[in-house]
Amino acid sequence: QVQLVESGGGLVQAGGSLRLSCSASGRTFSIMGWFRQAPGKEREFVAASRSGAITYYADFVKDRFTISRDNAKNTVYLRMNSLKPEDTAVYYCAADGAPFGNPRSYNYWGQGTQVTVSS
Repeated sequence: QVQLVESGGGLVQAGGSLRLSCSASGRTFSIMGWFRQAPGKEREFVAASRSGAITYYADFVKDRFTISRDNAKNTVYLRMNSLKPEDTAVYYCAADGAPFGNPRSYNYWGQGTQVTVSS
C-alpha cells in the first residue's frame, strides 16, 4: 500500500524559512512533487523532482524554494526560504505524475501540511 506522509509545516513570520518533508512507503517513484492550495483557490504546482536529478519549479518560487530528494530514504523535501504571506497554503506532496505540473496527472497524494506565513 502506497503512503505519502508530509511533515514540517507550521507558522512562520514573513522572511522566515521552513522545510517540508514527505516520506513515501510502498514503492519508489521517478517523479515526486509539491503542490499547494490556498483557501478559495485551485491547487497549484510548486516544484517537482525527477529521480532527484532534474528539478522543476513554478516561477513564483524560483530562487526561494528548493526541492531535494533522499532516494535511500524515499523522501522528498521542500526547503522554503524568504517566505511571504502569499505562500500561506496547505502544501501537498504528490507522486507518480506526468506531466509534472498538472495535479490531475498524479496518482498518489499526501494528506497535506499547513504553512502559515504571518506579516
